[in-house]
Amino acid sequence: MSSPARPSRGRRENGSQNTPLKQTTSNNETETPLRMGSRAPDANVVVENSDNVTVPTSPAVERGSSAGGMAPPTSPFGAGIAGSNAVGMSEIDMSSPLNYGTPSSLGSVRTPRSGIRGTPMRQRPDLRADRRVRQVNVGSDQLEPIAEGSQPSEAESATPNQPWLVVWGTNVIVSDCLRKFKDFMMRYIDPDAAQDEISEGMNLNEPLYMQKLEEIHTLEEPFLNINCSHLKTFDEGLYRQLICYPQDVIPTFDVAVNEMFFERYPAAILEHQIQVRPFNAEKTRSMRALNPEDIDQLITISGMVIRTSNIMPEMREAFFKCIVCDFSTVVELERGRIAEPTVCSHCNTNHCFQLIHNRSQFADRQMVKLQEAPDDMAAGQTPHNVLLLAHDDLVDKVQPGDRVTVTGIYKAMPIQENPRQRHVRSVYKTHIDVVHFRKVDDKRLYEQEEGKDHMFPPERVELLKKLSQKPDVYDRLVRTIAPSIYENTDIKKGILLQLFGGSKKKQATSGRQNFRAEIHILLCGDPGTSKSQLLQYVYHLVPRAQYTSGKGSSAVGLTAYVTKDPETRQLVLQTGALVLADNGVCCIDEFDKMNDSTRSVLHEVMEQQTLSIAKAGIICQLNARTSILAAANPSESQWNKNKTIIDNVQLPHTLMSRFDLIFLVLDPQDEVFDRRLASHLVSLYYASREDDEDSLFDMSVLRDYMAYAKEHINPILSEEAQQRLIQAYVDMRKVGAGRGQISAYPRQLESLIRLSEAHAKVRLSETVEVVDVEEAWRLHREALKQSATDPLSGKIDVGILTTGLSSAARKKRAELVASIKENLKLKGKISTLPYQKLFGEIKEASQVLVTKEQFEDALKELQDEGLIVIVGNNTIRIC
Repeated sequence: MSSPARPSRGRRENGSQNTPLKQTTSNNETETPLRMGSRAPDANVVVENSDNVTVPTSPAVERGSSAGGMAPPTSPFGAGIAGSNAVGMSEIDMSSPLNYGTPSSLGSVRTPRSGIRGTPMRQRPDLRADRRVRQVNVGSDQLEPIAEGSQPSEAESATPNQPWLVVWGTNVIVSDCLRKFKDFMMRYIDPDAAQDEISEGMNLNEPLYMQKLEEIHTLEEPFLNINCSHLKTFDEGLYRQLICYPQDVIPTFDVAVNEMFFERYPAAILEHQIQVRPFNAEKTRSMRALNPEDIDQLITISGMVIRTSNIMPEMREAFFKCIVCDFSTVVELERGRIAEPTVCSHCNTNHCFQLIHNRSQFADRQMVKLQEAPDDMAAGQTPHNVLLLAHDDLVDKVQPGDRVTVTGIYKAMPIQENPRQRHVRSVYKTHIDVVHFRKVDDKRLYEQEEGKDHMFPPERVELLKKLSQKPDVYDRLVRTIAPSIYENTDIKKGILLQLFGGSKKKQATSGRQNFRAEIHILLCGDPGTSKSQLLQYVYHLVPRAQYTSGKGSSAVGLTAYVTKDPETRQLVLQTGALVLADNGVCCIDEFDKMNDSTRSVLHEVMEQQTLSIAKAGIICQLNARTSILAAANPSESQWNKNKTIIDNVQLPHTLMSRFDLIFLVLDPQDEVFDRRLASHLVSLYYASREDDEDSLFDMSVLRDYMAYAKEHINPILSEEAQQRLIQAYVDMRKVGAGRGQISAYPRQLESLIRLSEAHAKVRLSETVEVVDVEEAWRLHREALKQSATDPLSGKIDVGILTTGLSSAARKKRAELVASIKENLKLKGKISTLPYQKLFGEIKEASQVLVTKEQFEDALKELQDEGLIVIVGNNTIRIC
């Protein structure tokens, strides 16, 4: 591909006087406003250390001038400038007309010992390209307006024949971008600012972004987020230039903002220059819709972060020193390649430069893997992934599991066949250079950043506090939980307390690393009783939530697995659903259909809130502070009331005991209930639009209420609440003490404490009162009545959840074992006995029904004692 012809060094352009771009010529300095870094003079721009400054023109303009005019561009933003009567095709027409990039400065005087021109300003590593912005002679009779109906600036009208700085290959004048963007900053007033959550402290009648400049001066955070929808409303032509040429227009915006800021606050000191970060571009695409037309353009996509890499240093400027004369120079990397100088311009020695690493400039870099959101997926398709590259301050802004909207520049990079050769493949790999991250929440405009509180306006905080002072706030919030599901009030109350969670505590002196604050809930019952709908509601309500099914989940899918990173070719740890839902809720449907190896990983997660990994040389412990909301169906497709919950759902008792609340969702088969349920379901189909809006409002209130309580409320137990908890635990133990059984364990007491703290959070109270303990105890008793009731005695027996057997079942097994022992003694010296014969004799001798499963359990206990040996399925050998 050919490059534009280099003009003669001795040539001087007409009109080389100062331009509106502050182009000055002197013995010492040549400055442009687009000063984003220092580098040696560009090969296509000739700069002399004297008064003779030659400004080259674009080859297209030269040919157009010689031909007597210039054809109007095909589009106001992206057309190449070609002569209308030019003989033959220009080099721009033969090559890509979009050869543009971040402008560089031509700084102060070079020293005899250094080729570095000026002090480099902070560069934008998220804006990378060939950096070719050119100066051309643009006369008013040769250039069409930038947009139809737009008027040229006063400076352009006053000096029509002087050189202008334009984006190479286009008619986009940089000075015009500066003027229009400054006008936007000084004049734009957001008509919808009152509905924006970030409008706190903003004057709605003043220019929005001038107030943001004042905020930058106050907070000293040198970043300005620009909503592209605002820019499009104010100046659609400037917006289209930003979309088409972001690598040139964004640095131009940087210059305009910094000029305005330091004019208003000349004594301000910032960490670095203000960077403009546009977001909410209208050219929002799904990952499937990205195509080659979007390359080098500003795009906005949404998805979920599934993996982030370690922070890696990336060289931005290479420092070279001549080993002969110590002459130094700086070379900027272009497309990841270092162009090592071959000849020293000071001593004319060939191949004498040495790279000095500790004087080179590096930038932080992180690779982020973004996965397509389930809502954007077509039916029957697998999710697509896209690679993001974050630099400097955008590093570590998102974590795996976050749902984000990313604004960046879609780039294509060649793939080398061999690192030692310069051959590349014809198929390029793509990525997105991130310019802006934004957390996604369907019910709010702007989500809080990681580690920062929600930005609630004072009016919203006052509304939430007023709501917390109402005596029925608990019942009001319960009604917002899945309002389309009929009744199940206690289940909804338990889910509400799970969403708020308990207080997080760490006490090193107690010998425990931490105390679990998350609440786990299990829903069991007949099919078709809206268990899955409750899980789906929670999944869509909580920001960091994961939804999975028991049959479609594996152990590594829930925890983590080791895979090879295609970018670095190194083994990395890919996190699963439980880790992605850290500080959130993991909804697991079809919990009973999980295999034993998958369920075994939940033991550590549900109690210690961590996940230990030791695979392929990677040994680590991941945080999994996740609340589990699971749903299970009975093994017989319908709930058998004559069996315990362990026998119905076929789950290990060691896992069941880790759930704080276990609810049964049964179909009562009652005519009155059926009529009410049918009436409720039918009413959902003729609900008015006003009802839908009210329900959405209730959900938004619930979101904000939960977020405020989790961030600002951390209740502690009062003295009265402590005594009430102690008394409740003692009373629970007394229930089984008279029958010689254990009816409560310390885990039940800890569950009561967590539920009490969650109820205090619902009231936005900093203290756990007796009323909170009473409601927690009532809810816990209701759950135990449903899940831990012994079908034989009809009484609550916690041993069903902790040991898998009720006291009555254990007593019956002991009687059956004693009966078999007595029968074997009567047999005398018989060594073997048929299985069926012994089973029949025991059934005849017993006064109660003996099932085959009970008989087998009794034989296993005798075999463990060494009294018998079961041979095959038909013979019992007596020892």
